[in-house]
Amino acid sequence: MKEATGIKEIIKPENLAYQRTEVLVDNTLSYCPGCGHGTTHRILAELIEELGLQSTTIGVSPVGCSVLLYHYLDVDIQQAAHGRAPAVATAIKRLLPDSFVFTYQGDGDLAAIGTSETIHACNRGENILIIFVNNGIYGMTGGQMAPTTIPGMKSSTSPFGRDVKTMGNPLKMTDIVATLDGTYYVTRQSVHTPANVRRAKKAMRKAIEYQKLNRGTCFVEIVSNCPSGWKMTPVESNKWMEANMFPYYPLGDLKVPSEEKGK
Repeated sequence: MKEATGIKEIIKPENLAYQRTEVLVDNTLSYCPGCGHGTTHRILAELIEELGLQSTTIGVSPVGCSVLLYHYLDVDIQQAAHGRAPAVATAIKRLLPDSFVFTYQGDGDLAAIGTSETIHACNRGENILIIFVNNGIYGMTGGQMAPTTIPGMKSSTSPFGRDVKTMGNPLKMTDIVATLDGTYYVTRQSVHTPANVRRAKKAMRKAIEYQKLNRGTCFVEIVSNCPSGWKMTPVESNKWMEANMFPYYPLGDLKVPSEEKGK
């Protein structure tokens, strides 16, 4: 028997189940174990490769865990000030209309200091994709309560749980932007199971392809866990997310193009 000298001799192309996309840089992810950012990065990178967009893609990432995006994707990425990613993406898309432009933002960024930029970019119908990772907490800076922290959820600044009487109601940004005339496709997904990863990738593929139509803003929310911020193991955090986050932030499409309805 011939001794195999490399993995390509062991695994034939027809038996290959998965191959790392070259758009995803060969750097070790620095995110906490079990965090949804890494899987979301992989989905985005795979789609950029599959759709042949690597040379024309420009991403915008602001402050927070999202800023680390430039370490992992082999595309042009511009960092923005905290909350200002939609404004920066607007300028890029208007100057380079043939580019695929997206923002990659967390809830502490998009739904707090960036609320105005998000709402107005969506209301204007800027032809960009906004990817919104919502883990209900400020993940990078100490686990503080965010605008998306659900009622009763504990954080470093709400150790007894969010009390809506004194702390207000969580902000459902995806529901809000779905009501705006400028948005074209709005969806909420997750990446905590293989089935959900497939659904999230399908939704993000639609959002990317819709940008070619120049009909408005596409908005993809990824409801994610934050094991470190939530003080849980990855498995515990996924179970908690299913039991507590999904009832408040239900998964699925919130706004689809009229031509897609009924399909």
